Amino acid sequence: MTRLRPHFLACTLVAAFVAVAAVAAAAPSSPSSNPPTSTGTGGAAATVDRAASLAAIQTLRRGGNAVDAAVAAAAVLGVTEPFSCGIGGGGFMVVYRPGKRRALVTTSDHRERAPAAMHPGSFIENGQVLSFNDARYSGLSVGVPGTVRGWAEALRRYGTMSLARVLAPAIRVARNGFVVDQTFFEQTQGNVDYFDDLPATAALFLDPDGTPRDVGTTFRNPDLARTYELIARRGARAFYTGRLATEIVETVQRPPVGANANHRWRPGVMSASDLATYGAPWRAPVRSSYRGYDVFGMGPPSSGGPTIAEALNILEGYDLRGLGRELALHLYLEASRYAFADRGAYVADPAFFQVPLRGLTSKRFAEARRALITERAAGVVAPGDPYPYQTAVAPGGAQASVTSTRAGTTTHLTVADRKGNVVSYTFTIESTGGAGLVVPGYGFLLNNELTDFNFNSTTHPNRVEGGKRPRSSMSPTIVLRRGRPVLALGSPGGSTIITTVLQILVDRLDFRVPLPQALAAPRASQRNTSTTSVEAGFLQLPEATALRNRGHVFGAPAEIGAATAIEFLARARVLAAAEPVRRGGGSALVVRARG
Repeated sequence: MTRLRPHFLACTLVAAFVAVAAVAAAAPSSPSSNPPTSTGTGGAAATVDRAASLAAIQTLRRGGNAVDAAVAAAAVLGVTEPFSCGIGGGGFMVVYRPGKRRALVTTSDHRERAPAAMHPGSFIENGQVLSFNDARYSGLSVGVPGTVRGWAEALRRYGTMSLARVLAPAIRVARNGFVVDQTFFEQTQGNVDYFDDLPATAALFLDPDGTPRDVGTTFRNPDLARTYELIARRGARAFYTGRLATEIVETVQRPPVGANANHRWRPGVMSASDLATYGAPWRAPVRSSYRGYDVFGMGPPSSGGPTIAEALNILEGYDLRGLGRELALHLYLEASRYAFADRGAYVADPAFFQVPLRGLTSKRFAEARRALITERAAGVVAPGDPYPYQTAVAPGGAQASVTSTRAGTTTHLTVADRKGNVVSYTFTIESTGGAGLVVPGYGFLLNNELTDFNFNSTTHPNRVEGGKRPRSSMSPTIVLRRGRPVLALGSPGGSTIITTVLQILVDRLDFRVPLPQALAAPRASQRNTSTTSVEAGFLQLPEATALRNRGHVFGAPAEIGAATAIEFLARARVLAAAEPVRRGGGSALVVRARG
């Protein structure tokens, strides 16, 4: 097959998306989520929910910084987006702080951790690996939650406000309620068959007749309001020790199933010690360069930063300005394919596996992977060997991931303040609705993050082990140029998070597609699988037929991602942008509006 020479020019990789994106950007969103874009000064926030964005902006107006505002917004999202995130889960936060001599980017890892008693055979029963749903809807899937510890540590290290002060907006929303929209209804509907097994979960999320709360009704969560008040009074220790910790452990070890349950809910092994000893470390970011920009992302146990860096390194070898649109899209998909092959084989918790990070993000390794790209779709490819590109010794042959790619939920928020601090924050409870387990009397769902392990393997680097953090795809990202922020972004979407962020980066940095259009553009996601995930709008592009002729096989259309971002403009202005349509649309606000 003919190999592509990397010195071609390419026109816009996603210029083909612009027309469709413009239509999407113009589509009306619900009043609760307007506006999806704002330009101004004094700081900005972009989230999936107007109440959360307002909480961030109000925090900034009251003198808080970006970290204070990010935690305030996240706490509100824990109320209004309970199936995507909350204090029963975990996340990754990338923080930028300007400095007199040099800027500093650091990252908070408050990813969930497996209980100490977990082991590689925990999801194997009678010699058979549990099905995904049997593993998910159980106490076995629940990792030790990290969100509360992460919030407290972020505020202690970089914030200016107390935990009590930043939780106040979320307490009000939980007590006063919010209006149920179609997205909330549909997310509930997808879980009804399991939620109705659990009296505490059913009481919170279902009407007495066992159906989801009706669209247009007010949803209140007084139990979560009281839980937030407890944490506000006593700090993070109220979550990780004492009565609340005891109730979390009890829920995991003995799922509170009703008498008429039609599923088996397996017990988990989390202990009080697992909660009491949980830590949220600060880690160095993954830093890569791309056409004069410095791209900072999350390192292992997240695969987001390394995989985006590798794909960008591969694409950097093509001078993307003169190729046809279809060929540029082909290159984007193939770069994603090869980067995902390596992600699947080599990324895991660095405390348990020596991740060859330097090799994976090496320009020379990218050259070797780029040389394999042809004019045809490659199909499923084997992982490469990054070890010659770093000093570490390879620990044996690579094993490609056998974890299936699944639709994920999650949420992302982006915040900046007037002093130049920036936060890109993605957090989650994993699948929509997590493990399905509400802690009785406390109003929040527990995560199912342990299904992010390769739980059907006892040898993979990402296998289940006690105390280990499962590999993640969350990709909060901040882009600098000459030490100053240019763009901050992230997205929900399970493993499609990585390709969503990658597509937006290439769209905006290479081809100058306006940020709101880059967020709205129809997406395609190739993750080293036989089929490429696509949205319906992508299939309407004229390039789709040509890509099929190159051997690309497209799956059934489905929504991919729901990004939020902030772009930093001249004269201290910022452009905040949120997803205009997906998941009901988001909300982007600024402290002082100015065009």
